[in-house]
Amino acid sequence: MEAILQTVDLRKYFPIQRANPFSKVKKFVRAVDGVSITIWKGTTLAVVGESGCGKTTLARTIALLTKATSGDVVFNGKSIVDGKTDPKQVYRDMQIVFQDPDSSLDPNINVGDTVGEPLYGLMGWSKDAIAVAIQRGLTAVGLSGDMADRLPRELSGGQKQRVAIARAIGLQPKLVILDEPTSALDASVQAQILRLLLDLQKEFTLSYLLITHNIAVAEYLSDFMAVMYSGEVVEYGETSEIMAKPRHPYTIALISSAPIANPWKRNLLQAEIRGEVPSAIDPPPGCKFHPRCPYADTTCSTENPKLREISTGHFVACHFVEKTA
Repeated sequence: MEAILQTVDLRKYFPIQRANPFSKVKKFVRAVDGVSITIWKGTTLAVVGESGCGKTTLARTIALLTKATSGDVVFNGKSIVDGKTDPKQVYRDMQIVFQDPDSSLDPNINVGDTVGEPLYGLMGWSKDAIAVAIQRGLTAVGLSGDMADRLPRELSGGQKQRVAIARAIGLQPKLVILDEPTSALDASVQAQILRLLLDLQKEFTLSYLLITHNIAVAEYLSDFMAVMYSGEVVEYGETSEIMAKPRHPYTIALISSAPIANPWKRNLLQAEIRGEVPSAIDPPPGCKFHPRCPYADTTCSTENPKLREISTGHFVACHFVEKTA
């Protein structure tokens, strides 16, 4: 398979104001702390984890919406974080669908202009070509052509998100970043949007980076999964492998805490995540998960484990991964 995007030891630290202006010690929020992932063409990589683990910051850094502190992002074979790359060139092939369509759609611009704006601003298409593309885009996401004259306030939540998706795919990008694309929607609408995303992926050979806290959504939509905890990837591999045989204690607890539709299986998973997410400003030494881990010992409090391959394509960052087999 050919990679469409790779991050190499990507880091994003946010400096914080010092309480003591005379102190020389600088402190940072370590939102993304050395993440290396790969997205293969035509596949979906889901990045999952609790709120505050750095998922959205990772997506925004990849999309050049926030500047990386260090590391590299290689998109379509070229580094894009060197400061020399024209963002317009990147956005022709990379688009993003945000979590809340109410905040990502201009309330004063109608649907047609919303979908057509990137085609004019990034591609410089003629009005006639844009008009055709708008109708094609609306049809692709299951909306009728007469929706083009409506304002966002005249649409339901699901329709707004379909418009946001139509805007993203109008350029026929190589990669679409989906930042919690269904979390603001009702359950029935969520299912419709997820099916739509799968259909569009097949039709246009799209690659997705899915950001979600919902394990069920990740399992349904993704081919590969990266589990993030406190800014780091702690487990990485094929989604089916991780869901069937999770090996990091955090992944096991995360999957166990997800609602299970089958009542006969609800009590089979007993893992529990105890304690709180560590401070991103002053994280614990060693493995960041060790204060909450049932397997931790003194090694975990002094040495931060690196990702290691425990089976083909399945990577885990844990000193005692054998105990979870």
